[in-house]
Amino acid sequence: MLYNPLLLRCNSGIKWRYKSNNTRVAVLSYNEITPKKVILFNDEPYLVISYHVFRKQQRKPVNITKLKNIKTGRVVENTFHVNETAEEADLETRQVTFIYRKGNEYWFHSAGKPADRFMLSEEFVGDQGKFLKDRSDIQALVYEDEVIGLKFPIKVELKVVEAAEAVKGNSSGGALKEVKLETGAKLMVPLFINEGDIVSVNTEDGAYSERMEKA
Repeated sequence: MLYNPLLLRCNSGIKWRYKSNNTRVAVLSYNEITPKKVILFNDEPYLVISYHVFRKQQRKPVNITKLKNIKTGRVVENTFHVNETAEEADLETRQVTFIYRKGNEYWFHSAGKPADRFMLSEEFVGDQGKFLKDRSDIQALVYEDEVIGLKFPIKVELKVVEAAEAVKGNSSGGALKEVKLETGAKLMVPLFINEGDIVSVNTEDGAYSERMEKA
């Protein structure tokens, strides 16, 4: 059986396009361009943030999407028509080790290769970077040999290194106080949290989750 070397539809219904180096990438139809997928748009990798497929009167259906450029953070809107497709970006996941932070610079090295160091800016890493522990491993998203993002765990466990004593008489159930974590990050926690406790933190919203271990 002969196949088009550039485009092949497998039994699963997924379309694949073959590149010149014989690697294949998935080709998405207009209504398959949905949130959390990363596509190539104007030759740049974009994360699909939202979509809305609908048909207006007698016209053909369209997919109105909001896309975020993974490299620059720029958000754009684009409408994909029924006869349009988009390639999924050929992303690779690599494990890297966070070494330390110096000012606005986060320094990493490839896992198991201490000499292979690279730096990412504070702006690139984002707010979740304040929960990174020195010498901890994290997954990096790589596109064409360039790190374009980090995959933070939803929750991390960190030690409280500074915590003020709870004010006597303040026993309201929702009362909070500020503590300092081992990474230097500040966190609002319940009054019963003390120095030396291990707490779970949600890295997505930067909020206290629960106490994992009491000092």
